[in-house]
Amino acid sequence: MRVIADLHVHSKYARATSPTFDLDGIAEGAKLKGIDVVATGDFTHPTYFEEIKATLKDWGDGCGLATHAGVRFILSTEVSVIYELNGKTKKMHHVILAPNLEIAEQINERTRKFGDIGVDGRPMLHISSAGLVEELMQISREIAIIPAHIWTPHFSVFGSNSGVDSITEAFEDKADRIFALETGLSSDPEMNWMISALDKYTLVSNSDAHSKQKLGREANVFEFGEPNGVSYDSLINAIRTRRGFVKTYEFYPEEGKYHYDGHRDCKVNITPWQAKEYNNLCPVCRKKLTIGVMHRVADLADRKLGFKPERAVPFQHIVPLSTVIAKALKKSEAAKAVWEEYDKLIRYFGNEFSVYEAKNEQLRLATSIEISNAIIRVNKGEIRWIPGHDGVFGELVLDAKPKGKKTESVDKKQTNLGEF
Repeated sequence: MRVIADLHVHSKYARATSPTFDLDGIAEGAKLKGIDVVATGDFTHPTYFEEIKATLKDWGDGCGLATHAGVRFILSTEVSVIYELNGKTKKMHHVILAPNLEIAEQINERTRKFGDIGVDGRPMLHISSAGLVEELMQISREIAIIPAHIWTPHFSVFGSNSGVDSITEAFEDKADRIFALETGLSSDPEMNWMISALDKYTLVSNSDAHSKQKLGREANVFEFGEPNGVSYDSLINAIRTRRGFVKTYEFYPEEGKYHYDGHRDCKVNITPWQAKEYNNLCPVCRKKLTIGVMHRVADLADRKLGFKPERAVPFQHIVPLSTVIAKALKKSEAAKAVWEEYDKLIRYFGNEFSVYEAKNEQLRLATSIEISNAIIRVNKGEIRWIPGHDGVFGELVLDAKPKGKKTESVDKKQTNLGEF
């Protein structure tokens, strides 16, 4: 039994999230993408938690997952912690997974001691990462804590502005309770494999979606053999042990909005080695650059790009289907023609992940030569990017050379990172 899971999303109760992104909206988007298990998101928000309890009724004999509108939900939330560590302020985001409503309710009661959990779907808590783990483990050792988008410059474990250099430094004497890390949109497993200290952590990938269109832009694929199918315990065990963890779907890291170094206001988008030449200062305004994920990985790496650890979970790069269609048609992603072609492909294959897994012959039967060729090139990695930087998403380039762009595009295989 193959299961695609997206374990980190948000709800309409989080800032900058679609007002239609409630449980029904999440379920609708999950079916469109082909996601079997999806996060509720934001269960720490009191109003939303009441909606979760009222809406999710079918919990499948205590399996820890609720079925609603044809999709299974896992209780998930993201919290932001802010605290002093070694004389410096640290801000980190962590994903919390809970096995049932009772434990989720206890989590809410504990976390409200450290911040106003009703202000935002992703609350800010005045507690250390180690303190958060200690509080959660006092409730239940079945709770999973996964550091979120670990490389982004702001609000992450290893971020250039807010991070530390090791999980032990971040979680202190509670580091042994951390068994998985979320790669985030601006890095992929291959980049993380450059750091030997991360080998013992399972790398997971989730969408961190704020709308149904963004669901599944990253996800996890599992294979379960038990007759009763997937449960909370089987999911967590697959992540812990990597048994039955088939692969992750990944953004091309260049597509992530913090991959390169830069200053969006100054239109500066540069490589880590260029940033070092400028002493990490913007060449336009002379203020500190936003140091991106590629730079930060290179700083901590003790291996060359291309090394693959034993027992590493495989991965597959994908690009949101609407983005590929828009580039193939040379139209805006919001254009009616793009979404007409998108709907045709979904009707043909059933969902978006099935498009990614289709054979070339099937793609050519299902859509135009321009669109099918574009999807095939994405699957083969025969594409280029104008990399994301300082909060700006990267831009896919299907042409041989980018036109009208001052920023040089880069190949998918970033050999320079291995040499940096």
